[in-house]
Amino acid sequence: MKEIFLKTVIRVSFCLMFILGFSYCSSSNDTENGGNNSEENNPPQDFKTLNYKTFSQTRIAFGAGLSQSKIATFTLNEDNTNVKSVKMFIQLDCPSVGCNIWDVYANISIKDKKTNKWFELGRYITPYGVDTSQLTRGIEIDVTDFKTMLQGQVELRAFIETWGDDGWNLSVDFDFEEGIPDYPYYAVSEVIAYNGLSLAGVPYGSSTAGFDLTKTIAIPSNAFSTHLRTVISGWGHATPADSDGRGCAEWCFRTHQIKIDNAPKFTHELKPIGCGSNKINPQRGNWSPDRAGWCPGMAVPVRIDKFDRANSNVTFNFEYDFEDWVSDGGTQSGQTGAFYAISTYVVVKSKTPIDAPIITN
Repeated sequence: MKEIFLKTVIRVSFCLMFILGFSYCSSSNDTENGGNNSEENNPPQDFKTLNYKTFSQTRIAFGAGLSQSKIATFTLNEDNTNVKSVKMFIQLDCPSVGCNIWDVYANISIKDKKTNKWFELGRYITPYGVDTSQLTRGIEIDVTDFKTMLQGQVELRAFIETWGDDGWNLSVDFDFEEGIPDYPYYAVSEVIAYNGLSLAGVPYGSSTAGFDLTKTIAIPSNAFSTHLRTVISGWGHATPADSDGRGCAEWCFRTHQIKIDNAPKFTHELKPIGCGSNKINPQRGNWSPDRAGWCPGMAVPVRIDKFDRANSNVTFNFEYDFEDWVSDGGTQSGQTGAFYAISTYVVVKSKTPIDAPIITN
């Protein structure tokens, strides 16, 4: 009887050791892979895409008491720390007198509450004389870089460089996609901004006196990521034209550089982006030939230049360096001069609240 009892105790003890050991191993494996992944301990989060409408059928035109720009205040998402992307959608509708016939410079900007400067969220070119209804949501631009600014009450400015009293009816809305972001906190500073209108850009091929293209940038100590965000579009039909007849700066293909500490670091190629495959077609003008880095009826490309290090607590020199070319003062049209409308911002990201980089001349 005693022998039977001892055998039973041994068997139960062995079973308990096996069960506990198996549980321990399972628990250890879960820890090595990031912890217990059960739905009970890590329930799926209810992420959503939040839509906010801003400008709605806002008339923008020139003359007859109308204006090329509109400024208004809107309330957006209150907290974007759990937002992983923000998209802006721009719809252009024709007023009763019809859409403006020309492809013109246009952008949406947000006022920085600390500096009162207007930061360019995105730039686009209007299509020739037609609306954007062929695009389901309109012209789409990723504006995630500005997510910390795009929260709570914001002041937005819409600008279209139209020169007629027909113009456009403009609508703009934003999608805030919730999720696990790369970093919860962003901060943005203006590096250069010569983008008030197309011909207010930096002169190309002639004197740039009064245009400061060199800056010093100081990055905060808690930065985990640093990149530059540039939007650039060329205007004018200045000569001498290239060998294929392309005048500058709308048509001539050029390669410009950003220098960091006096050494070339990033390259911007202003080359064809496929005007002929434009989803808004046909248009009522010369929409299909390739321009230098932009097309009628499309967003102007956002050029992201990411540093290969965080740059935490680093100060460096910045210079925007245009490819060498000299204008002879002539033009292929009634418009003289070549110009690059340009904006560059420095964006930093962090796991903790972060101040904007400090920019000095």
